[in-house]
Amino acid sequence: MNLVRAELERLTARRFVQLMVVLLVLAFGVTAATTLAGSHKPTAAELSDARDQAADMRRNMEYTYQQCVVQRSGDVPSIVGGENFPADCSEIDPARQDRLPIAADFLPGVFNFAEQAEPLLYFLIAFLMLFGFLVGASYIGADLNSGGVVNLLLWRPRRLTVLGTKLGTLLGTVLVLALAASVVYLATFWTIGQTAGMPGQKLGGDFWRPLGDLYARGMVLVLLAAVLGFAIATLGRHTSAALGAVAAYAVLWELGGRLVLEIVDAPRPDRLVLSTHIGVWLNGDAQFWDSQPCAGGNGGGPLCEGYYTLTSGSSLVVLLVLTGGLTAAAFAAFNRRDLI
Repeated sequence: MNLVRAELERLTARRFVQLMVVLLVLAFGVTAATTLAGSHKPTAAELSDARDQAADMRRNMEYTYQQCVVQRSGDVPSIVGGENFPADCSEIDPARQDRLPIAADFLPGVFNFAEQAEPLLYFLIAFLMLFGFLVGASYIGADLNSGGVVNLLLWRPRRLTVLGTKLGTLLGTVLVLALAASVVYLATFWTIGQTAGMPGQKLGGDFWRPLGDLYARGMVLVLLAAVLGFAIATLGRHTSAALGAVAAYAVLWELGGRLVLEIVDAPRPDRLVLSTHIGVWLNGDAQFWDSQPCAGGNGGGPLCEGYYTLTSGSSLVVLLVLTGGLTAAAFAAFNRRDLI
């Protein structure tokens, strides 16, 4: 029998995997049902009123900007409310804003696909990461704990080949399930936007390209989560080892470690926690504040440069090194230790 086919049958036959798929469907179903129940198709009167409110808001923004320019130019000695203007009027220039008010902002209770697609995609990625981690950990952890791996090695006595096939089968299955779930998930909310809400504006290439980039980055995290669960469970020889390791890391380092780093005023503390690199890889380059350069004589001065940047490339390297190191350790331990 083909080893890949045998492992695929073993993986899909596991009750825990089937339960996770059911929970995945239920979570998506509850989210869609909640969205559908809380949305309605806007009437013509609602749309007209919302457009008027958005136009008024944009005019107010332009008026405020012009008042700021006049005040800062010194042509007028004093303008009521001028003290509330920023030193640099470009900060409130409507032309420089990432986003101007639109009609959808004034339509409460109406689902807007264009506005909600990105938050929904973040939820999808987070749930699929959890799904991949738990399936990866349980897949190998249950086999190691029950002796299934020993029985498999009696048929195919090549440890690294067996473990590599298990990992490859896991990644292929998780990827297929994630892609299928994503298509159904996004199609469902697109349909809700068409029938019981608003599709939104600008659904062309400029909308789908960044969304597709975010999705691709998310799928990388999903696969890395599956590999991490698989590797930690292999090292601990049990599914609970992976769950315990993640819980311990979250409590001891993500919470406790962050607090200690703040107390001791460690330089650039954000780069030392895994959640930061996950967020940077998912969202792109990000700036963080470091108080060290601004301590002492330079504090608040013009030479103080307290911000530093983490790039998505460097964060991906951190994630790959961590995942690769644990995977290599798992394969080495599996190849050397007694499995009985």
